[in-house]
Amino acid sequence: MQAMMNPISSASLLDGLNDKQLEAVTLPHQSALILAGAGSGKTRVLTTRIAWLIQTGQVSPHGLLAVTFTNKAAKEMLTRLTSMLPINVRGMWAGTFHGLCNRLLRAHHREALLPATFQILDTADQLSSIKRLMKVMNVDDEKFPPKQVMGYINSCKEEGLRAHAVDAYDTHSQRMREIFEEYDKQCQREGVVDFAELLLRCYELLSRNANIREHYQHRFKYILVDEFQDTNRLQYLWLKLLAGTDNCIFAVGDDDQSIYAFRGARVGNMRDFEQDFAVQNIVKLEQNYRSHSNILDAANAIITHNRNRLGKNLWTAAGKGEPIRIYEAYNDIDEANFIVDEIKSLHAEGTNLSQIAMLYRSNAQSRVLEHALFSSGLPYRVYGGLRFFERAEIKHSLAYLRLIASADDDTALLRVINFPTRGIGARSLEQLQEIARQNDSSLWQAAISKVGNGRPGRGLEGFVALIKQMQEEAIGLTLAEQVELASTLSGLRDHYANDKEGEDRLANLDELVNAAIAFTNQEIGMQVDENGEVAQSLLAQFLTHASLEAGEHQADAGRDALQLMTVHAAKGLEFKTVFISGLEEGLFPHEQSSYEANGLEEERRLMYVAVTRARQRLYISFAQSRMLHGQVRYGIPSRFLDEIPEELLKRLNTQSSKAAAYTSAPVAPAISQKNAMPWKIGQAVAHSKFGQGVVVNYEGNINDLRVQVNFGREGLKWLALEYAKLETL
Repeated sequence: MQAMMNPISSASLLDGLNDKQLEAVTLPHQSALILAGAGSGKTRVLTTRIAWLIQTGQVSPHGLLAVTFTNKAAKEMLTRLTSMLPINVRGMWAGTFHGLCNRLLRAHHREALLPATFQILDTADQLSSIKRLMKVMNVDDEKFPPKQVMGYINSCKEEGLRAHAVDAYDTHSQRMREIFEEYDKQCQREGVVDFAELLLRCYELLSRNANIREHYQHRFKYILVDEFQDTNRLQYLWLKLLAGTDNCIFAVGDDDQSIYAFRGARVGNMRDFEQDFAVQNIVKLEQNYRSHSNILDAANAIITHNRNRLGKNLWTAAGKGEPIRIYEAYNDIDEANFIVDEIKSLHAEGTNLSQIAMLYRSNAQSRVLEHALFSSGLPYRVYGGLRFFERAEIKHSLAYLRLIASADDDTALLRVINFPTRGIGARSLEQLQEIARQNDSSLWQAAISKVGNGRPGRGLEGFVALIKQMQEEAIGLTLAEQVELASTLSGLRDHYANDKEGEDRLANLDELVNAAIAFTNQEIGMQVDENGEVAQSLLAQFLTHASLEAGEHQADAGRDALQLMTVHAAKGLEFKTVFISGLEEGLFPHEQSSYEANGLEEERRLMYVAVTRARQRLYISFAQSRMLHGQVRYGIPSRFLDEIPEELLKRLNTQSSKAAAYTSAPVAPAISQKNAMPWKIGQAVAHSKFGQGVVVNYEGNINDLRVQVNFGREGLKWLALEYAKLETL
């Protein structure tokens, strides 16, 4: 191996590493845990560790196993190693858990009881396979939604469980277990595996076949794992099998950035690893090369409120930098407009839009932000997702609304005629299209002629009856009520409620109701009849508005554009300027976190990730009121704001910082006496489950009276008034 060496020495590989990075790279042959904070250079440490081991002759590329969480990360690692070493490292086993398991199963397919040409089912294929099986088993897909069944099967596999090992306490769980068992048999007959099966089958192979297990334990003396905090239970067990008793695992991760519990990630694996492998070397990479210290100090202050963490404290030599800017908006529209105005100013000062990110906790929040950007003409791109009006559930709901407005809309009809599924197959659609062609009519007219008056139930007859019912019930409703009607009566809400991952989709449907209310309140082009009621044409106007916003496509690749994304999607990215919006209790932290074990701690880790995306400038905003579920909701500033030391902050609206929250509410109807007397002073006390508000004064006439309730940061902080009580002084 020495003959292959070029003038690059092992010492030159270590140039530029700080003390802790150097310690991690040059550790002896022992299992080690590298706590790599955000922006601390973990990728460099991981690749340099591999290069150093090879360069110093401790191991050949064939004796290394490197596990990453994305194929992109694996390719980047190999590219870096190629530039660092004089030898070819393409044969090195580097890849994702799924990719490495696939490679191992291909080499030992007989022992794994698989055909040599076994195929891998992607998520869509797996769902189709489950639907096909359930049809054969006569399983009611309303009681057992296929997506829910798929989630159940994958969750069991990720825990290392086959159907026979799964507990079943009632008839429902017993039936789920039966489907799981039959699904396994079907996949075995057809010679296919899903993603979860790749890892489980590989783990089972290594568990029962000592020869194969010992072969790989002997081969891979060094196992290096990136993003260790995101491993699930089965992945950890797989790593333990490969490591055996003699090999060492170099685990790189950050327990403070473990934010994927909903995918099965188990942050407890880091503590288990420390104990199971008797880890003596825990190296903390705490020097941050990304952000200024004000940002890092805020992140440190937030995350210290989590109890179950291994502990580290980020620092930087880059100086304090700018304070964190806090903006308290009157409502979500004001918040969006403020963000857009700030972005315009930053862009005018020379900051590229691509170096500015707008982060939010929930996908549904993007609608108001997108509208403000659309109205201002700022180019933007939704990273890792779709723009609001391009999301499938929104398109489905809009299609039903289009059929309410005009059932002759063939495009809308084709989109939802069998969604949610109602037993209308391809053959039925072909017949319908043939009738429409022969009669030169719309598909709707063809459907009417085919089924007559229609009847409730599934199939084409049921669909015709449904659209007629929607049209009848929509008469006299407000635009927002029509939107709610479309998503509810169509079955969209029930469909997504039964989906394991349907929470975001339901939130988006709620946000569409909010969009309808906002559109109505704008009173743009609104037409009224002789009775002063909003005419049906408002629905058509709203649909046109939605089409226009959806039609303005995202900025082309390569064009300078603002980045919009959820905090989850932002992990691993960094930007010069970051805006984090919606910092209110129930939104961030999410209300679901209060119902889940360690849910709040995961939300706090998510906030930590959001804050540490910023390099130079960070904005955090919250709103006194926000449209949620079609209603105005008054909110408390997020507890995460209180966890940031005041000296790190700059409040942009100083008046609001003194009066942390306020609202106006009409109270005259509650006053029965002294209606004619002019009031000189009024006193308002607001009550809620959190306590009482504070006193405000009012001068004016009782007939005009609207009370302003000033809560203050240390006061009530809760704007959802249960009632207001006025007393004379």
